[in-house]
Amino acid sequence: MNIDDAAHAVVHDYKGGSESLAPRLGMSAPVLNSKVNPNTSTHKLGLAEAVRITVLTEDARILRAFAQQCGHIVLAAPDSDDAAASDMAVLELVAAVGGSQGDLFGAIHRGLGDGVLTESEFALIRAAGNGAMERIAALLRRLDGMVER
Repeated sequence: MNIDDAAHAVVHDYKGGSESLAPRLGMSAPVLNSKVNPNTSTHKLGLAEAVRITVLTEDARILRAFAQQCGHIVLAAPDSDDAAASDMAVLELVAAVGGSQGDLFGAIHRGLGDGVLTESEFALIRAAGNGAMERIAALLRRLDGMVER
C-alpha cells in the first residue's frame, strides 16, 4: 500500500471517519478529506499531520507504508507488558510466529505456483514477510523483558 492510499484508509476507517477525526486535528472534515484524497492536488497532508493521525487513530498503516516505500519495516517498541509476560503469553507469541511463517511460505508457494511471480503476488509475499518479522521481533521483545537482570 502506498502512503496516499494508507492515509486515505486510516482516516476513513477511523470510527466516525473524517467527520470524527478532523476536529481532533483542528480542521474541518472536508479539508481532511481533501488532504487524504489521492486525486486532489489542492490540499496535501503534511508529515506532522500524518504523525498526529497515526497517534490519534493508533493505526500505523501510514508509518508502515512510509517505511516500506523506503525499504524498511516498522517494529513496535517494547512496553511494560513485555516485562510482565506469562508463559502463556510467550506461548501465544511462539504460535503467532509459526502461523506468520506459514502465511509467508503459503504466499511464496502461491506466488511461484505457476512459475511466474507477479507484482501483486510479490506484494503479498512482502506483506507476509513483514508480518513474520514483526511477530518475531515481538517475541524477542517479550523474552528480553523476562530476562533476570
